[in-house]
Amino acid sequence: MRLTTHVLDTTNGRPAANMRVVLTRIRDGARLADVRTNADGRVDQPLLAGSEGVGETYELAFSVAEYYRAAGRSLPEPAFLDVVPLRFGIAEDGHYHVPLLVSPFAYSTYRGS
Repeated sequence: MRLTTHVLDTTNGRPAANMRVVLTRIRDGARLADVRTNADGRVDQPLLAGSEGVGETYELAFSVAEYYRAAGRSLPEPAFLDVVPLRFGIAEDGHYHVPLLVSPFAYSTYRGS
């Protein structure tokens, strides 16, 4: 099993470089990764790898407001989207790619390939 992610900034039409992404296992609240996206909006290494992650539920937390403020975007206080949490399960072995398409006021995700 392998888990990866990437973030696309739909407002500016480019990858979201340097966005903080935190991976937590729901069962015990263990923080498994705390990383930043690279220039392509991707994480450099898989967030999970190996069969031990199968049968678990996880949460990816994307620091959206921090990203936009660092990029110079003026946001209201509090921001409409601060941290975007995506909770998902891994039911079987395989490649799980969980991308985030985001703006300061909307987001979407899907299971990619």
